[in-house]
Amino acid sequence: MIVRIVIKMAPLPLHPPTPQPDGKPGRKGERASRRDPLAALGEFIHRKGLKHSRQRDAIAQAFFALGGHVPVDAVVARVREQDPRVSVATVYRTMKLLAECGLAVPRHFGEGQTRYEPATSRQAEAHDHLICTACGRIVEFESDRISELQVRVARRHGFEIDRRRVELYGRCARCRGSASREEPAP
Repeated sequence: MIVRIVIKMAPLPLHPPTPQPDGKPGRKGERASRRDPLAALGEFIHRKGLKHSRQRDAIAQAFFALGGHVPVDAVVARVREQDPRVSVATVYRTMKLLAECGLAVPRHFGEGQTRYEPATSRQAEAHDHLICTACGRIVEFESDRISELQVRVARRHGFEIDRRRVELYGRCARCRGSASREEPAP
């Protein structure tokens, strides 16, 4: 049996949502998606009564410059290129603040570490992931058909969806290609 899956992919917006006074990401149209993440973080820190610091700004800048699904150790390495005195604990605390104010989304892909991705102007849970079990590559995709099917299944069983996550694990084309070259022919 051959199964063919067609996935409509859409690019992800580059800017995070505007945090609201409750600390959750907002959705106030295009204005929110163009908001400067450092300004949003600064406002959030001020509302929480925390101190503003150059190190937090440097960490946030490093995180947004890296993009993608970033492990904390990658943020540490990038920010220490600018300031070797930044501690690992400060990076962890800042990443948690970014997540708390809606600028970053923590992801767990079963590898024992938390990766963070920049939040987008759309619902943070509205895209899915393909994860290569050989090299760790992560590909984001969107599928209206998958989303619609999830809603139909939930309704059929009397559920109201709060959040959704689809993670497909397997080997990417590059890893499958290298494995097939290394394996002897039968």
